Amino acid sequence: MIEKIVSAVSGVLTDYVMVVSLLAVAILFTILTRGVQFRMVGEMCRLLVRSGKKYGVQDSNGASHHSSVTSFQAFAISIASRVGTGNMAGVATAIAIGGPGAVFWMWMIAILGAASAFVESTLAQLFKVKGDKAYQGGPAYYIQKGIGQRWWAVTFAVLITLTFGFAFNTVQANTIASAYEECFSFPREWMAVILAVLTLVIIFGGIKRISRFSEIVVPVMAIAYILLAFVIVVLNIARVPEILTLIIENAFGVGQAAGGAVGMGMIMGVKRGLFSNEAGEGSTPNAAATANVTHPVKQGLIQTLGVYTDTLLVCTATAFIILCSNMFLEGHDGIVLTQRAIDSELGGDHQYGSIFVSIAIFLFAFTSIIANYYYGETNIRFIKDNDVLIRIYRLAVGVIVYLGAVMSLDLVWGFADITMAMMTICNLAAIVVLGKYAVILLRDYRSQLKEGKDPCYHKSTIPGIAAETECWPD
Repeated sequence: MIEKIVSAVSGVLTDYVMVVSLLAVAILFTILTRGVQFRMVGEMCRLLVRSGKKYGVQDSNGASHHSSVTSFQAFAISIASRVGTGNMAGVATAIAIGGPGAVFWMWMIAILGAASAFVESTLAQLFKVKGDKAYQGGPAYYIQKGIGQRWWAVTFAVLITLTFGFAFNTVQANTIASAYEECFSFPREWMAVILAVLTLVIIFGGIKRISRFSEIVVPVMAIAYILLAFVIVVLNIARVPEILTLIIENAFGVGQAAGGAVGMGMIMGVKRGLFSNEAGEGSTPNAAATANVTHPVKQGLIQTLGVYTDTLLVCTATAFIILCSNMFLEGHDGIVLTQRAIDSELGGDHQYGSIFVSIAIFLFAFTSIIANYYYGETNIRFIKDNDVLIRIYRLAVGVIVYLGAVMSLDLVWGFADITMAMMTICNLAAIVVLGKYAVILLRDYRSQLKEGKDPCYHKSTIPGIAAETECWPD
């Protein structure tokens, strides 16, 4: 009964309202920024190369505020949060339900949605505030400071807490449990207990150790997965034209396979594409705001490049593995489909691929559980800094992680889709209202580039909001 209710609500909210809103806003900002995601790719790459530099940006009081987070580190944080469950399980689910054509729509939402990613990350930089050790910000901050509506900011803070702290963590836990059940026949109930206990131990005091561990291991596993994916693609290079033809034909209803009707392929491609690249969702701006740069547009451009890296690179590699193996025709779904596809490409009878994916997904998904928890805690503290409230939230996250591991795949994705849609719609409405500032900033940035300057932002550029942009000099 719960699955039917969740499916019905998700069907209306995500399949129609969110998909249409995402595409409409993405097209709007592509037009208003004159295709910033296309015409400034070279500048994005140049900035990324130079983004390890730390700047001492003076605030309105003339004090130099040195952030502990460089532009590249903020980019790396957002990439680390993106590469994982969405790339491995999300892509598989999209293909299993929506057919090969879903991959085309994942590309489209990444290419168009990159404009929305640019706007939201630029706004996060513009309205960021000074924290104890680094800048902080995100949609809740730019809604309150830019629009002046506390209730709207609090609504977003609640929605991102529900989405990341609860709904997305059920997906992460379910993915780990499914991977280990498939590869090692490990009981889901035992994995649920292990994940819940580990989560509670860490969020109640052990975050420093897991942070040091994940800083080293997770990037290594991400690189290893990307290399494995591309080795498999290279081994099947002769089939690439065939796979591309399959994707395009299915995207537009020619020679449909695996039940992937055009509408379902589009819906699944957009939904799973958003889950993976987060463009327009409102989560990435939280990382973008922490960077120390001389102009908000710099981090906006770098975060735009992150969307391309996630979807056009990593998600595409996973999609090609699955489509090369033809495993999507055998009724598998989620992380199990990716595991079986890799096993098939590495020799069939051996489970080396499944073992590697199981280890990788545990590291990716578990560190995501902790990161998702902190998204929630940060936004709860934005609403009300109350330690009792935080303790209750921590216990609730532990319970949710347990439930996510034992729930069905459809149910956890259904909950995630609903909360993700509500959060995304809330953020899209905000960036439509505030997007004019990002357009002004882009114009200012390009003007300074033409003059041969290293662009710097000053409050006088947009005097109407000078009082709300406390981290930028006069």
